[in-house]
Amino acid sequence: MAWPNPFWRRDDNTRTAWGYTFQLTSGHLTPEQAHPMKYTYDVLGEECYEILKQIGSSVADESKPQRRDDAQLESVACPTQQPASATMTGSTETDRPPTLPSTSKRDLYLLLRDHHSSHPKLQELWAEVTTVPSWVDWAQICRGQDVFYRYGAATLTGLAYQSLLGGMGANRVVEVLARTGGFSVKVARHRLFETTQHILECTRSLESIRPGGDGFASSVRVRLLHAAVRQRIMQLSKTRPSYYSVEQYGIPINDLDCVATIGTFSATIIFLSLPRQGIFLRRQEIEDYIALWRLIAHYVGTPTSYFETPERAKCVMESLLLNEINPSNTSQVLANNIIRCLENQPPTFASRSFLEVNARWLNGNELADALGLGNPGAWYWALMAGQCIFFACLCYTYRTVPALDRRKIETLRKVFWALIVEGKYGLGGEQTVFEFKYIPEFGLGTAKGEHDEEEEEKKKKKKGTEGGIERRNLHTLLVATGVLVGVAWLSVKVSTALLRRMF
Repeated sequence: MAWPNPFWRRDDNTRTAWGYTFQLTSGHLTPEQAHPMKYTYDVLGEECYEILKQIGSSVADESKPQRRDDAQLESVACPTQQPASATMTGSTETDRPPTLPSTSKRDLYLLLRDHHSSHPKLQELWAEVTTVPSWVDWAQICRGQDVFYRYGAATLTGLAYQSLLGGMGANRVVEVLARTGGFSVKVARHRLFETTQHILECTRSLESIRPGGDGFASSVRVRLLHAAVRQRIMQLSKTRPSYYSVEQYGIPINDLDCVATIGTFSATIIFLSLPRQGIFLRRQEIEDYIALWRLIAHYVGTPTSYFETPERAKCVMESLLLNEINPSNTSQVLANNIIRCLENQPPTFASRSFLEVNARWLNGNELADALGLGNPGAWYWALMAGQCIFFACLCYTYRTVPALDRRKIETLRKVFWALIVEGKYGLGGEQTVFEFKYIPEFGLGTAKGEHDEEEEEKKKKKKGTEGGIERRNLHTLLVATGVLVGVAWLSVKVSTALLRRMF
């Protein structure tokens, strides 16, 4: 239940987790059922990553300019012993994670595509991802892609402030993210855009999500990237057990983590993010959107059975919300870094307070407090209400007229791609191939970003010249208030006239 219901009848099966109330059923995962999934993972993907790494090295050996890069990649696979005094956090390298030079970018997907027939394991993986499951209905997948853009701005808001920022409350998951250094303030914004690029590629067209398309290729790249991170952290933990505890956190990027990730991008958006913004999807839209993400789960090596139906996806979401969200100090660091990296940034120029109220509106005050987020005043809550009114009115208006709906979907497809992938405030046209660049190292962690007054002053001056999203929300709120006052005045006049005629 996304919004409190005063008529809700509680019983022994009623549960409330972080402000969300639901009924526990036999379809929900118990902690005992979920626990084994912390120690299972995509074994085939990791085996193929190792093979592809060797193929990539042998291919690069044929080109002299890339020999230095091969040595660097080999150092990633075979880490040298680090000083015992090195620690995971507090390092001066937290904002400058070690990366491979741009010339060393290797597209593991292309290696898999071109060399899958050279090894039985590669052939097995290629056959798995290119074989379309029997439950896939391409017409439904296409409709699921449209759902993303039909509620475009509200969906992106949910992805940013609930799926990603709110997801930092999963304390086991953030231990892996923190060790990559990829969520320090200086790189978190770029990392968020890379994640969004993957989603845009998966929804750009039907051909994009089919085997061989850009969305398909990005999903396979993400799968191999997960294997690379998992392998690296496990290697470091063997060298120094205190670096990462498998017993406490489970295998890095395990099956439970992957199910949770797909769930936050699908079920959480449908059943939490959009309703809390005043938007409720139709049954067919819910089924279509879940089906789209079930297909993406298939490509990235995530168990798909948990997304067979919207009901099962919702049960998984609720189970994980109840049992897996437990914010830690690391959760607070990463959540606040996400706020810092988006603060007063173009093109929206949203203030820190407005970003925080977005997070509180979508995640609830209890979880926001646990993540260490600020609590803005009533003014920013009013602005957030204006934003929700704007989104809801826009979405419902276009949705009711098929021609307008189609035009909006196609327009937003182009606009989102232009802003996030090609725009100078996004990726600047440099599409990521999800190479292994945020490499876990001893002494590498993610530190909390410090306040830079000089930089903030520059951002505020730029915001003043270019405008911001808060101004639009204020205008929407004023218009909505005016409409309500007008409707109330008209209702009083009509009621008065009727009463006069009656008496």
